[in-house]
Amino acid sequence: MKHIVAINASPRTGWNTSILVREAARGAESAGAEVEVIDLYRLEKFTGCVSCFGCKLPEHMGECVCRDGLQPVLEKISRADGLIAGTPNYLGDVTAGFRALFERLIFRSLTYNRERPNCNGHRIPVLFIMTSNAPEESYAKGSYADMIARYKGSLDSFVGETRVMISGNTLQVNDYSRYNWTMFDPEAKKLRRETVFPAEKEKAFALGAEMAENPWEK
Repeated sequence: MKHIVAINASPRTGWNTSILVREAARGAESAGAEVEVIDLYRLEKFTGCVSCFGCKLPEHMGECVCRDGLQPVLEKISRADGLIAGTPNYLGDVTAGFRALFERLIFRSLTYNRERPNCNGHRIPVLFIMTSNAPEESYAKGSYADMIARYKGSLDSFVGETRVMISGNTLQVNDYSRYNWTMFDPEAKKLRRETVFPAEKEKAFALGAEMAENPWEK
């Protein structure tokens, strides 16, 4: 049985990112995989990479030796058959939690060795989900497209072939009247949540099922 790790890197549970990550997890489960869903912001305290270079020592090559709440997650990914990871767009980038995971996930496999720059011999398919207040078309070019390309490129190189799913123009809160947010049309946001978001949930489900049935990283 395939084992897949699904990570919600949003501090909010039950909202856009969390929902799509869990739909992808359900899809993988429907195809017979065992899936562990992890809410990153509910872990014990953790940090990004601390540049201890322990993962470069021969006895710990490719292993993050920083012992905190994130270390067991990295070990689980090392043994997994697939990785689902979702984050909202915060200020034009991933969340701080996702960035911490990303730094330690990627850096542990980087060897600084010309002959073997990547020591990860266990490549797995990756589904990278980003939710965003900005519309999906904002990711077609420009800074958002560049940001996605950077994360995808590193994941492709050091973890496994990565597919990207963007969910844009998301509903941020149930009651917009509590805030003086004049940039948004609350009714349009709610309508999109009711009419478009269900299709995005189906897409996430289908991608999760494909990861388990026909993984794109062979």
